[in-house]
Amino acid sequence: MHDAKSLTQSDNSVALETADIDWYVYLLRCSDDTLYTGITNNVVRRLRQHNGELAGGAKYTRAKRPVELVWSDRCASRSEACKREAWLKKLSRSQKLKLTSASIPMS
Repeated sequence: MHDAKSLTQSDNSVALETADIDWYVYLLRCSDDTLYTGITNNVVRRLRQHNGELAGGAKYTRAKRPVELVWSDRCASRSEACKREAWLKKLSRSQKLKLTSASIPMS
């Protein structure tokens, strides 16, 4: 059994480790040509989940496989990735397509 001090130290270690993890916002093109936006800390694993190769993946993409990654951008934190995702979801389809063809992150 752990005492309160060791749990606190353990929790702090986990918090520090997750602070060092890169987060990504990404855009997928689904088989029906729709676009899907999400965040992850492992783009390759998440793409495999969306394509059904691994457990997980969004309900939306399950019926629209295969999906392909068309754009991603690294973020400094989960919070920043969530903000970028919200920004990306507000863009029109044509703006998202311009972003994918430019292959550079928009601010």
